[in-house]
Amino acid sequence: MDAERLPKLDYQRPSSAVPLLAGETGLQTVVAEPWLKVSDEGLQLEGLCFDREGNLFFVDVFGSNVYRARFPEREIKVIYSSADLKPAAVKIHKDGRLFVCSLGDFKSTGCILSMNPDGTDVKTIVTPNAGYCIDDMVFDHKGGFYFTDFKGYSTNPLGGVYYVPSDFSTIHPVIQNIAVANGVALSTDEKILWVTETNANRLHRIELLEDGIEIAPFGASVPYYFTGHLGPDSCCIDSGDNLYVAMYEQGRVLVFNNTGYPIGQVLIPGRDEGHMLRSTHPAFIPDTDQLTICSNDGSNGGGAWIYIARGFTKGHRSYQFAE
Repeated sequence: MDAERLPKLDYQRPSSAVPLLAGETGLQTVVAEPWLKVSDEGLQLEGLCFDREGNLFFVDVFGSNVYRARFPEREIKVIYSSADLKPAAVKIHKDGRLFVCSLGDFKSTGCILSMNPDGTDVKTIVTPNAGYCIDDMVFDHKGGFYFTDFKGYSTNPLGGVYYVPSDFSTIHPVIQNIAVANGVALSTDEKILWVTETNANRLHRIELLEDGIEIAPFGASVPYYFTGHLGPDSCCIDSGDNLYVAMYEQGRVLVFNNTGYPIGQVLIPGRDEGHMLRSTHPAFIPDTDQLTICSNDGSNGGGAWIYIARGFTKGHRSYQFAE
């Protein structure tokens, strides 16, 4: 047999460290711009959330810090720190209190704390002995909230999504058997709950009944399967009910319409060269279409930044802006 005459695959080095799928290269695409440098170190930034005055709150997971950035001064300050916290998200109650999600020991000692915007008057909303590893949360119009339990892996789906009513007295399961439940968002009418499942690379669309806990008949579906190392992280919606999903280790945000079809994406500069891939959380500046995205470069020297681009429409005015 003449081996030289056999058909041969021609290996070509990919042009990007994180190449886009063929079906995603045709999406409307923009490249974000650097907006706010947080650190020269590759801090694991998460949980972007703006208050009514335009202050930005966010966390550094492994440094266990909660930050506030004031504008226009761009002054960044640690307002709260606790070695065992491992915070992953910040959300704001309509009364102005910060609610901070904690991963704890990444197994079962996660919690949710509330505090004033200056880090004082800390109270426990979900206790560390409840057994969760809490990554993200979203308020509904009643003042209750959904949170994700960041547990398991692809062959051992231990995570889930839970609901806590406005008096914070009980915890109700909504969906379970999730391989690392991560980001969570509500549609503008709060009938659809979006959940990202990191270690199974799935996007869940869950149609809720009136009580906000039970799922409508045939109401839970997976409209999109992601591809690539690791997977979808935190998410948010805009006022047009489009969903923005940060892709961890891919340096980008994918955008979906209200039924889960991909319609656009925002890329982080440097991603093709393997830099700034740890994109974790998107959030809109209130009353604008300006989308901020936090990312970091790990040990590759690029530090930790927040980037900015414009989304399809203005961000959704959620519960924190209710009167």
